[in-house]
Amino acid sequence: MSRFQDQFGRAKTIIGMIHLPPLPGYKNSPGIEYAIRQAAGDLNALEEGGVDAVLVENEYDRPHRVTAAPETTAAMTRITRAVVQESEFAAVGCEILLNDPKASLAVARMAGAAFIRTDYFVDRMTRPKYGEFEIDPDGLLEYRSVIGADNVLILADIQVKYAKMVERRSLADSAKLARDKGADAVIVTGGRSGSAPSMKALREAAQGIPVLIGSGLTADNAAKLLSRCDGAIVGTSLMKDRLVDPAAVKKLMSIIDRD
Repeated sequence: MSRFQDQFGRAKTIIGMIHLPPLPGYKNSPGIEYAIRQAAGDLNALEEGGVDAVLVENEYDRPHRVTAAPETTAAMTRITRAVVQESEFAAVGCEILLNDPKASLAVARMAGAAFIRTDYFVDRMTRPKYGEFEIDPDGLLEYRSVIGADNVLILADIQVKYAKMVERRSLADSAKLARDKGADAVIVTGGRSGSAPSMKALREAAQGIPVLIGSGLTADNAAKLLSRCDGAIVGTSLMKDRLVDPAAVKKLMSIIDRD
């Protein structure tokens, strides 16, 4: 049994997103206490709907930084810790955007979170305005060990949305490389937020490692898409006015086969 299966123990694992408002250091930040209250409200809505886990992310820190500022790491640690303490059963993960998996690991370690997501793990990729992203899977695992976070799972995107590959390879090869470099699961996205990956992409990513959908899962396509993978991270389709919509969560979870 994989570490991912040990952690979640479900045939189809559903991870709901908690998109935070702008954090301190950004012009329109409503403050840390507001962010904590919003995160707690989203957590409660997701748990009541029956998700298995939640992922805390600084989605509305715009424009995103490539690496985290000190105040962002501090705020994410405080908020994630509050979510961990508030959670009744959902596993809690975190990701600091845009590409700082070491900071995400540090937050997870200090907050008691169970996993992180990293958009860039083994694929050399580039985006307009940001250039090429630094990737160092070996260094990331070494850092995880140094800070005593070996129990924190790494859920790694492969060929993630919005970015272009610098060195072309098949999706299957990216999945194999992520597996061999120590990812606990791979995440497959469509071309943008709200766009689902193809069935072909999900099949190609199944290379002896759990596969998660990273964008575009809805109540309408969940039964079809989940037949080809191990679960999904769900954000956009469960939200209304930037907050989790309890009715949308319950609708999605009602049609998912949990056996």
